[in-house]
Amino acid sequence: VQLQASGGGLVQAGGSLRLSCAASIRTFNSYSMGWFRQAPGKERDFVAAISWSGRTYYADSVKGRFTISRDNAKNMVYLQMNSLKPEDTDVYYCAAMIGGSSYTKAFDYDYWGQGTLVTVSS
Repeated sequence: VQLQASGGGLVQAGGSLRLSCAASIRTFNSYSMGWFRQAPGKERDFVAAISWSGRTYYADSVKGRFTISRDNAKNMVYLQMNSLKPEDTDVYYCAAMIGGSSYTKAFDYDYWGQGTLVTVSS
């Protein structure tokens, strides 16, 4: 299983970015997918998740601004980030989980991609 995240970059506060995660998983539609973010020296924090059935979950800090979606035909998951704030600056990681009991806990995820850096300037 490989996950490839992309789409990070530098954006001004109030701007938008869309992150993409390409998954090389044969049974992608059986996996729940998540996005996490992490600053240097800090824990990896939950951002958003989408279950295999399409149910979505968001951290309170991004509700109303970020939208997670998936395209099972393309084995892709996306994170649309709007109204970005400087505090959204982080390295963002996509992750895949089959089974598991919580969508918001990093240790429940089975596979991780490399991170993509998002920098929001004020």
